[in-house]
Amino acid sequence: MSLHIRCRVPTCYDFCRSYLLPIESMTLPATIRETLERIHERIATAAHRAGRSAEEITLIGVSKTHSAGAIRAAYDAGLREFGENRVQEWEGKRGPLGDLAATWHLIGHLQSNKAARAAKLFQSVDSVDSANLAEKLNRARLETSDEAKGTAKLRVLIEVHLGGEETKSGVPEDEVAALAERILALGQLQFAGLMCIPPYLEDPDDVRPFFARLRNLRDQLEERFSRPLRVLSMGMSHDFEAAILEGSTEVRIGTALFGTRETAG
Repeated sequence: MSLHIRCRVPTCYDFCRSYLLPIESMTLPATIRETLERIHERIATAAHRAGRSAEEITLIGVSKTHSAGAIRAAYDAGLREFGENRVQEWEGKRGPLGDLAATWHLIGHLQSNKAARAAKLFQSVDSVDSANLAEKLNRARLETSDEAKGTAKLRVLIEVHLGGEETKSGVPEDEVAALAERILALGQLQFAGLMCIPPYLEDPDDVRPFFARLRNLRDQLEERFSRPLRVLSMGMSHDFEAAILEGSTEVRIGTALFGTRETAG
């Protein structure tokens, strides 16, 4: 009988079903490239189960608190979409990454007094939760367009508050349509869809009803405004496969890709 030990490699936790590996099979921690390949395989498997193409689903690497070096390694491995939580953190580490042809998403809560900086730093703000914030983003983007003719519209998603948790931001479901209407009237914003962060539940299948609610809300908005809203940003390291089964088009993966968060700064 071979000796077994518990695997302690953070990036392996999502891939070791039993968490027990024969000691002779233990290897060095997976590289970002290897881990990214495994995540893409899991996305493809979930998409197949849902009768969908994996090409419908965008992987956003959540690089908050991770170094510019880790971001570059993920980029070199083929990742092109990255999510940051804080304006000031991204300002501090974006310098050495200026040569990357990547798309940068702001996925964390954005205070309205930082809207102007966010509008210039990111290609997408995925956490809009008020008309005031949307108007400030639009105004800042308009000024940017004046400075650089031909600047593309800023893509935005509405963050929807589904779980009732006081610690989470987002718009209540019954207020989403009104906010969407306000955003659609703003010329410098491209309203692309919805985002949510559901409650954390141990069994990902228990989260599926929240994802289904967001999908149904998106469908209602498409019918109301007679326009496609192709983006459903839902699903993270713990539950992205369940989100794909419910129609997610963008999954935000941090820990499963980069491992445990580094210390900010």
